[in-house]
Amino acid sequence: MSDPDHLLPDDALPAERPSKTQRKKAMHDLQDLGEELVKLPQDHLDGLELSDSLRSALDEWRRTRSHEGRRRQMQYIGKLMRNADVEPLREAVAAFKLGGARDALALHQAERWRAELMADDEALTRWVQDHPDSDVQQLRALIRAARKDAAAAPEQRSGRGFRELFQFIKKGLQQAGDSGEGGDDSA
Repeated sequence: MSDPDHLLPDDALPAERPSKTQRKKAMHDLQDLGEELVKLPQDHLDGLELSDSLRSALDEWRRTRSHEGRRRQMQYIGKLMRNADVEPLREAVAAFKLGGARDALALHQAERWRAELMADDEALTRWVQDHPDSDVQQLRALIRAARKDAAAAPEQRSGRGFRELFQFIKKGLQQAGDSGEGGDDSA
């Protein structure tokens, strides 16, 4: 029972091949990344460095309508991605998702401000402290109009004043975010 590897130093031992399960998991990960890539808008894909074959495979997936055809095309995309540099692709997908999360957070923050401004006069003072460049007179008029809309139809969250107040707040939050000021999340 002589093992030929026992005579070799540890660093000279042959590298262990990944198991079939590990290889399969890696292939599924690449296929999952391919699924995320096809969800990206075309303008985001245009900015990525993709091989011509991968780019045409992604376009073909978009043109395919049958479920089975899309499944097989996705497997092909996963196969093509074995030869691609996947880190920039992962970063592009993550950046796209993060942008959507930021947008959703900004909308929630604007909704929260609108609710507070409609419910409490002290919220106007906090808004002006956080956003000193705001047109306070216009904001007061929008709050009055939104409260009037809410009183007329309390079961509905609509009305011109309600929407205009939201747009004013959203614009104010964007300007504060662009200039790096305000944006107090405690409101």
